[in-house]
Amino acid sequence: MELFTAHDGTELAYHVVGDGPPVVCLPGGPQDSAYLGDLGGLSAHRQLIMLDLRGTGRSAMPADIASCRCDRLVEDVEALRGRLGLDRIDLLAHSGGANLAVRYAGRHPGHVGRLGLITPSVRAVGIGITDELRRETVQPRRDEPWFPEAFAALEAIGAGRATADSWQAVAPFSYGRWDEVAQAHKAAEDKQLNMEVVAAFNAEGAFDPDATRAALARFESPVLLLAGEVDPGAPPATTAEFAGLFRNAEFIVQSGAGHFPWLDDADRFVAAILSFLR
Repeated sequence: MELFTAHDGTELAYHVVGDGPPVVCLPGGPQDSAYLGDLGGLSAHRQLIMLDLRGTGRSAMPADIASCRCDRLVEDVEALRGRLGLDRIDLLAHSGGANLAVRYAGRHPGHVGRLGLITPSVRAVGIGITDELRRETVQPRRDEPWFPEAFAALEAIGAGRATADSWQAVAPFSYGRWDEVAQAHKAAEDKQLNMEVVAAFNAEGAFDPDATRAALARFESPVLLLAGEVDPGAPPATTAEFAGLFRNAEFIVQSGAGHFPWLDDADRFVAAILSFLR
């Protein structure tokens, strides 16, 4: 673990894993970057610089919780780039971290080499995901034993009747295989979330979709958007629409994958990322 100080004095942590050319990794949540692991073995080929966003993991809780808002975290990423001494960074972002990544790319386009968005959230660009699309995305899993309960919970969430049990019941949809590895990953992830920080990240003013879309339309660096075939959190159709906002984007769907594709098929995931980063 390495530490550096943000512009407001908050001490931030990042973790260095593996060897090779560096790539900065932004977690979703926001939560402890530990859930990323080594991204399915990507660390054997690239040095992964995994940032714990402020208020998560080993990074300090800021004096002002409002500084955890997505748009305000952009300067933490810029401070990390400066700490690493890199003029341009290759950037990988997962899930909610994609919101921060595209806000960073919009504000500091010249400092991004390649931008990879893994099962990305689309809040920052204002794309909607319909309940119907989520239901269609999970249908290939209808023969799995946990499906009836999970699907009923998905329906309840879509209808505004969600409970804590509903969110737990839909967990299998986030993984291509609901096995012991996936269940352990989910249990660990639940402990890594600080809901106060999550609320601050998404607070009013965090996103400006029109401005972000305009900035991404001008963004010239190569972009990869990777969707999981059965991921209702970032359905392939939605991720394809996201890809259309860039002038130089590649869109791929990982077969059989959910929201954490490096867990579902590590070899396929790593091959896709390496082909893009090359």
